[in-house]
Amino acid sequence: MRRLLRERALFIVLFFAVVAALAGGIWRYGYVQALGQLEQRGQADLRLAADRLTRNLQRYQELVVLLSDHPDLNSAIEGAAQARLLDAADKSSVRNLIYVDTQGTVIAAAHGDIPKGLAQAPYFTRALQGALGAHHDVTGAQNKRSYYFAAPSFAGDGSVRGVLIAVIDVEAIEFEWRGGRPAVFFTDANGVVFVSNRTEMLLWQRTKSDADFRDRNKRHQKMRVSEIGAFEVWQINWGPYLPKRALRVVLPLPVIDLTGEALIDVAPALRLAGLQAAIFAALSMAVGALLFLVTERRRVLAAQNIELEQRVLERTEELRVMQGELVQAGKLGALGQLSAGISHELNQPLMAIGSYAENSTQFLERGQTEIAAQNLTRISELARRMGRIIKNLRAFARNESEAITRVELLGIIDGALDLSAVRRRESDIELVWNRPSQPIFVRGGEVRLGQVFLNLITNACDAMTDLECRCLTISVREDVKRVQVLIADTGPGIIAPDRIFDPFYTTKAVGRAEGMGLGLSISYGLVQSFGGDIKGENRAEGGALFTIELDRADIKEAT
Repeated sequence: MRRLLRERALFIVLFFAVVAALAGGIWRYGYVQALGQLEQRGQADLRLAADRLTRNLQRYQELVVLLSDHPDLNSAIEGAAQARLLDAADKSSVRNLIYVDTQGTVIAAAHGDIPKGLAQAPYFTRALQGALGAHHDVTGAQNKRSYYFAAPSFAGDGSVRGVLIAVIDVEAIEFEWRGGRPAVFFTDANGVVFVSNRTEMLLWQRTKSDADFRDRNKRHQKMRVSEIGAFEVWQINWGPYLPKRALRVVLPLPVIDLTGEALIDVAPALRLAGLQAAIFAALSMAVGALLFLVTERRRVLAAQNIELEQRVLERTEELRVMQGELVQAGKLGALGQLSAGISHELNQPLMAIGSYAENSTQFLERGQTEIAAQNLTRISELARRMGRIIKNLRAFARNESEAITRVELLGIIDGALDLSAVRRRESDIELVWNRPSQPIFVRGGEVRLGQVFLNLITNACDAMTDLECRCLTISVREDVKRVQVLIADTGPGIIAPDRIFDPFYTTKAVGRAEGMGLGLSISYGLVQSFGGDIKGENRAEGGALFTIELDRADIKEAT
């Protein structure tokens, strides 16, 4: 019992372990799939944010390109260039428009806020080369973020005569989409967050190890980077407006020399993966519980089946013993019924032997040895006859318990006929025994099979008592596998053929000495135990016909 409990506990632990491992695998798979969907949506949101930023910047880019060759910038009229630049700045919301010569000297400006070191600025140098210059930086104590476009102004001979510079206020651009979802930021080549819809991220710079950010005051913001499949997930604690766990999406923007990045909250992916794993675990637990119940029920049923089989074996053994006792009782009862006739069969030879013995003594005294020899021969024949009767009685009365084996059929029938000879003579019953000339071997028990034939023969004799026509016919039919013995009488037939083999069913008068209706029931059980069959039916010409069908014995089978 303890071993069974240990095995059951081990099975349950292994089942939970397998379910947990599979649920973990499903969670991982579902999480990666959900991250893929989040990345697609994040890429779309990042592209929208990047398009908005680049469109706003391109608007100023187009402004400086179109305005750089305006006649007013090089007009001899005093104040014309400044008036044109101020008008354009007011209409475009640009922070400042500055027109300088090739030495970096300011010719005109919309406002007085002029960046320092224009002559050394990379965008100015680029414009002097005849190309469009662009740059961004952070200036002043207030950390003003500015984006610059510089367009060359060409003289009539195609040479650069000046440069128009547009100073764009980045904060004014990002003001429209600040606080939107998802969290988006744009970093420069140094990893500095230059533009973002989350103010808490502005001007933080990613360190070389990519393990944290730091601002200009050397403060650090730690983060943990995890690789989930092909995706990069950040774990950060950067205020209430940024997700604690986020999928990083990246989009290079070489046109504006920035890199767009977005942080997508992975909480929905975690919930979806957890839900899928939970559903699988719940279904697995339900199926496992059902299988456990079915297995437990099968185990209980198996135990009950074993117990039932044991009980059946015990009852079968009891029935076998009882059947043996009943068979033996039936045989003794049959012997009781035949005892008078058997006694007569033995008394007659004994009296004859006594008479022949006395006569032989007298003949020997007279010297008549030939007659004495004849008497002795008759005494020997009578002794053999008595020996055969006694042998049949002993065999019939024996309590047989041997297994089914190979027996000779015709000898068994002859023995039953010998035991019933007196009964047939008393009732003047004619015997027609169509005996085959060759031995026939069948599977059965010699004593038990002899009882079957004796029961059927005596029943036939009883049925024909006081009738005018009294004839008992026995014949044998053979085929390759089976042998049939047919016992027919000329009696009144069977009243209820379907009940003829029921225990205690009899048509004889109550209280008669012939029996209690067990003979045919016992015969049926014995033939069935041999693997054969027995049936009773009425003959068309009158009387009953019993057919005993037995398996033919293998010629190699031991007797």
